[in-house]
Amino acid sequence: MRKIEITDVSLRDGIQSLLATRVRTEDMLEIVEILDKCGFYSLEVWGGATFDVCLRYLKEDPWERLRKFKERAPNTKLEMLLRGQNIVGYRHYPDDVVESFVKKAYDNGIEVFRIFDALNDTRNLRKAIETAKKVGAIVKGVLSYTISPVHSVEYYVNIARELVDMGIDIISIKDQAGLLSPKVCYELVSALKSEFPKYPVHLHTQTTASLAEMAQLKGVEAGADMIDTAFYSLASQTSHPAGETMIYVLREFGYKVDVNEKLYKKAGDLFAKIRTKYKKYDVLPPYPDVGVLLHQIPGGMISNFISQLKEQGMEEKLQEVLEEVIRVREDLGYPPLVTPTSQIVGSQAFLNVLHGERYKVVTKEVKDYVKGLYGRPPAPIKEDVLKKILGDEEPVYHIRPADLLEPELDKIRQEAIEAGAKSEEDILSYALFPLVAKEFFEWREKGEPYIPELNMVEEKRENIPIEFMITVHGEQYHVQIAGRGEPTQEGRPFFIRLDGRLEEVLLKPIRELAPDTMVSGDIYTLGTEVKPKRPKPVGLGDVASPISGKIVSIKVKPGNEVKEGDVLFVVEAMKMENEVYSPIEGIVEEVFARVGETINPDEVVVKIRPKA
Repeated sequence: MRKIEITDVSLRDGIQSLLATRVRTEDMLEIVEILDKCGFYSLEVWGGATFDVCLRYLKEDPWERLRKFKERAPNTKLEMLLRGQNIVGYRHYPDDVVESFVKKAYDNGIEVFRIFDALNDTRNLRKAIETAKKVGAIVKGVLSYTISPVHSVEYYVNIARELVDMGIDIISIKDQAGLLSPKVCYELVSALKSEFPKYPVHLHTQTTASLAEMAQLKGVEAGADMIDTAFYSLASQTSHPAGETMIYVLREFGYKVDVNEKLYKKAGDLFAKIRTKYKKYDVLPPYPDVGVLLHQIPGGMISNFISQLKEQGMEEKLQEVLEEVIRVREDLGYPPLVTPTSQIVGSQAFLNVLHGERYKVVTKEVKDYVKGLYGRPPAPIKEDVLKKILGDEEPVYHIRPADLLEPELDKIRQEAIEAGAKSEEDILSYALFPLVAKEFFEWREKGEPYIPELNMVEEKRENIPIEFMITVHGEQYHVQIAGRGEPTQEGRPFFIRLDGRLEEVLLKPIRELAPDTMVSGDIYTLGTEVKPKRPKPVGLGDVASPISGKIVSIKVKPGNEVKEGDVLFVVEAMKMENEVYSPIEGIVEEVFARVGETINPDEVVVKIRPKA
């Protein structure tokens, strides 16, 4: 009787695929304790988007989450998803950062590293695999699966051969978009088991198009040794097969599965109640997304992608953007759509639709990708696109991207400490996400309670709402402030209803509201006179951002001379950085924003006086 091992991915890929990764640690601790008693090979609970989201949105320390999980799961190996040289970020980091991160992840509780590269460029996996093996961890070397004219069974066997030569322990097929059909899965697993008979083969298949259960069954039939599942209340849609179902089916076919299915269901029952708290992020339709067979957006991204489109006020453009994703992916040489390439292709498709012209505005990440700073594209990039983005600059596909990077951990150590870092783990958080980590450290230092924006279910309140009108970007909105507690007590949290959306902020009594009260990300005076924080662009030298987002870098200051094409500032949106260039030659007159501030497309960020 052949034994099939199972890794549960509910508390990493499950929440990332279905709930935009917004589930708080406190809501998962009891579930971790139950899963620890089930008999899984491992629990995937960290990595992917969880690191970024903890800091950026949940005001949680991801390292502390990991330590808490390990305390409650002493009997089961904890696993993480590591993006090779990207670690858990969206760019390549130097080798010293990769090495330090892997060591600290292991020290804090990770025993299994599932390591992938979005382009299947194994040069980007070398340092992470080498370090994980050195500390004594188990390594799953990943084949990032996709469908294209160049991605054949033979292609993946060749990638697996390179991974085996690097010393991995397990060959892992990562079907992040749910594209792996039963037929191809059987053929691919058969080929891998034939070529590498001593290596376990692991299947990570998502249910986006309802192929995953069939693919897993055929994969096991072909010799796969391990599969990923989620408990039923975080399964299906763009997540993974329900583990309870797969255990039942595999046992019927005579396979041995040492997982306690009753305890597994108990964990699912508990989360079924918890999931109702996160209704705000539970936005996916209940039926399969067969469109993924065309656009290939992975399950871990689609819920975040929808949320980000809503933030830009463009949710009605989703289908148009998805169609553009197909074209951009082909232009860029058919990269598998998995972080960070899914964000790179997705954000560029969004910008193409937004501006009505393809590649009129190009993100920094797309330029870096085309240049070769993420590695070798699976197929050649279209010549006209290459020329439009790089001009006369030559790509550097022959160089391992990380070899172009200088060590940076020691250089930023003091900077991170000044920003509020108190440990080596904090310094790594800062190295990965400087602005986001700094904001988290500042919030942590203040010791203010974090009130998550979850369901925002209306509560019955005793206080009479205070109502008035506010002008935002020239439009009038009806605003209600409904108190929680006595309205005369300063510092109490209030709900602001702004055009049907709820945002929770700390406000003073309405009669004492200061002119710099924060409302929906922008600063306005409440009352009869409403003054926007920044002027609207009217001339060629009034430079605005092409997209709503957060300023991460400003390259100029008043008095600087700039040439046409010089980078003025960088704005982060949809997890990508967008460089904004000077449209003219001239002198910088004024800068209307600071690093960390949120800006909109109808606001001047840099004003330039044309050169005479």
